[in-house]
This record gives sequence, C-alpha cells and structure tokens, in this order.
Amino acid sequence: MFTKSILLTAISLAISTGSFAQNNSKMKSINNSAPVKCSKTITINANSEKVWAVMTNINNWATWQTDISKPKLNGELKPETTFDWKTGGVKIHSTLHTVEPFKKLGWTGKTYGLSAVHNWTLTETNGQTNVSVDESMEGFFAGLLKKPFSKNLEKGMQNWLDLLKQECEK
Repeated sequence: MFTKSILLTAISLAISTGSFAQNNSKMKSINNSAPVKCSKTITINANSEKVWAVMTNINNWATWQTDISKPKLNGELKPETTFDWKTGGVKIHSTLHTVEPFKKLGWTGKTYGLSAVHNWTLTETNGQTNVSVDESMEGFFAGLLKKPFSKNLEKGMQNWLDLLKQECEK
C-alpha cells in the first residue's frame, strides 16, 4: 500500500502546464544529476500561439488533460506565481519560473518530499509547433524507486503531449 501511494505521488508530480508576462531570465534547467529525468517531443499541427493558449490556460487544464483535476493559477501568468493541481488524487504545489510567450514555460513542483523541474519549449516552423518537454525529479523516494518513477514519468509525459496535440488540433 505504501509503495502504491508513493508511485501515485510520482506519477502525479510527473504529469507533470491567463495573461501574458515577459520573463527576461534564462529558463531554470532540469537537474541532469537527478535520479529521474525524461525528455519528450511532439509536433502539433497548430501555430505556437494556439499551443501556448492551451498550455497556459492552467485553470482549464482539467477539460482536456484527463489526468488532472482542480487546477488553479494563483495570480497572473508570470514567474514566481504559484498554481495548485491534483493528479492521481495527490495535490501538487508548483511555482512558475519561466514565462516567455509562445516559446517557453517552466515551473518547479513539490509534493511529499519530491521536487521536480518541468520545462516546455515551443518552436514553430511553417505553422506547426514542435513541443519539447523536459523534467527532472529528485528526493528520497525518487532515488529509492528510480526505475518505476522513470517509467511512470515517461508514460505521463507522453500522455500529456498526446492530449495537448489532440486539444490543439481540434
């Protein structure tokens, strides 16, 4: 039971996206030394403005991202603004670190002794948007259960990208 709870927490953190604000700082990098990390990419048949609008409407995530419930942005879409959300029944508290309209969105997230860095990068070419997502996860349980956490992170990221593509291509 304890292991199942921890795995749900890891999945929740991994599934691991208002108004527009500029961020002049560099995107916080994922921790390449973290025990759990993953990178995924997908091409979406929509321009970056549309993809950005879907990704950054955090309060609306639950309408298309089926793994998420109760998302709430606690202010404007800008660095240092927090947001809260649930996935797999677990609450996650996140803080935006990068908001570069139509190009980059990043946050850190914490839950039950785990911490993550989650970054999205959008690159538009000929009306299509290449979406890359990178995440690192660390903490005691991420180190202890590296293999199942890595597997769940990879699965969760792919699901998020697939759902984002589906929503943006409507």
